[in-house]
Formats: sequence, structure tokens, C-alpha cells
Amino acid sequence: MKGVILCGGNGTRLKPLTSIVNKHLLGVYDKPMVIYPLETLKSLGIKNILIVSGGEHIGWFTEFLGDGSAYGVELTYKVQKSAGGIAGALALAKDFVGQDKVTVVLGDNIFDNSKIKIPKDLKKDEACVFLANRVDDMRRFGVLFATKDKKWIIEKPKDLKNALGAITGLYIYPPNVFDVIKKLKPSLRGELEISDVNNHYLSKGLLCNPEFNGFWSDAGTFESLAKASEWVKKSR
Repeated sequence: MKGVILCGGNGTRLKPLTSIVNKHLLGVYDKPMVIYPLETLKSLGIKNILIVSGGEHIGWFTEFLGDGSAYGVELTYKVQKSAGGIAGALALAKDFVGQDKVTVVLGDNIFDNSKIKIPKDLKKDEACVFLANRVDDMRRFGVLFATKDKKWIIEKPKDLKNALGAITGLYIYPPNVFDVIKKLKPSLRGELEISDVNNHYLSKGLLCNPEFNGFWSDAGTFESLAKASEWVKKSR
């Protein structure tokens, strides 16, 4: 299993902080933000990790994290030349992942790692997302919906009727995920949406969606950054 941490984006919701430093290097209580997704992957036994970030920021990550040996991992870096959505960023990991499965974590997501349980019966060709149903503003995320007859995912929905939960920023994919991304069309936002990737596996009956009951938050707004920092402080 390979690991990928996505650290792209401009962090516009955290300006003016992100006018000075990349969002994923801001402090979450006592550590830079990027350390938390790195620790999430380590907790799953993943030590071969790719970090994807914009060219103007990639040097900051290499200077701080180096080859990863100080953190017990092996790090590779890839430059994302332009913003194109989560799926677009993941596409850059194709050569790194090869024929392995891959676990992807968003660089601004903070998890209670002790609560992450990968299903033991996860099939080789199956993808997996983790659902959180105790979320303050579910409309900010991809959301899984279900009726008696079907399930589907909507990115940043306005209506939450039949919602099962928000999809956290932790995904597991088989190596054919890059073939799926290659066939995607940009959304109205002009991005390749990770929800479209997940809907593909859902439509094939190949998306497991276990409930995640631990603490989870992004740290992409001032409110969620403060929430994540407070949780880390208490968990110490």
C-alpha cells in the first residue's frame, strides 16, 4: 500500500495567514498541519508516501520534511502545476503508485487515528471511503445519500435530505483509479471531482463506506483550524 498526501490549493479561506505560508505548514496546536496526515498514514502501516503540492510551495515541504527518515517514512514529492481538483492532484501519483493500492489523505484533515479501521475483507478491486455523520456543516463536503433503491454522492450539496454522512478526506483506491480519473470531465467548478471518482466505484458496487466514529475535522477555515487545535490539545 502506497500513501499520498495532497497539499495543493491556495488556502484562500485562511488568508492572510496563507499569504505568508502554505496552509499545510500552519500550526495545529503544537505541530505543522502536514504532520497529522503523515501520522495518519503511518498509523495504517504506510511508510512509502508521496506529497503533492504547488511548485511555489514544494521547496518548503522538502526543507521541512526532507526524505522523511526523521519521521520514519520514505518521502517522494510531486509538483502540481495548476489547481484542478482533488482527483486532478491524485492523477499525478500514477507512476508513484504503480500497481499497488493507495491510501490518499487530504493535507488539512485531522483524524483520531486510533479510530480508523480498514475493513479486513476489502477486495483488491474495491475502493473505500469513511463516513462521518457528526459534522457541523456537512454542506462543505462530499456527502453520501441513500434511499431504499440506491446510493449516490454529491459534492457540497445544498439539500441534505437522505444524507448518510460526510465523506472524510481519507480514501483507499485500487490501482485502476487512474484509469477512472482519466475518463472524468471537469465539473462546473472546472475541477476533476473526487466525488465523481467515488461515484464510479459506488455504481459498480465497489465502494465500501464504513462509519468513522472518532474525531475528524478539516483545518481549512479559521473555525475548523481552531477546532482541530483544541482537540489535539485535549488529546495530548
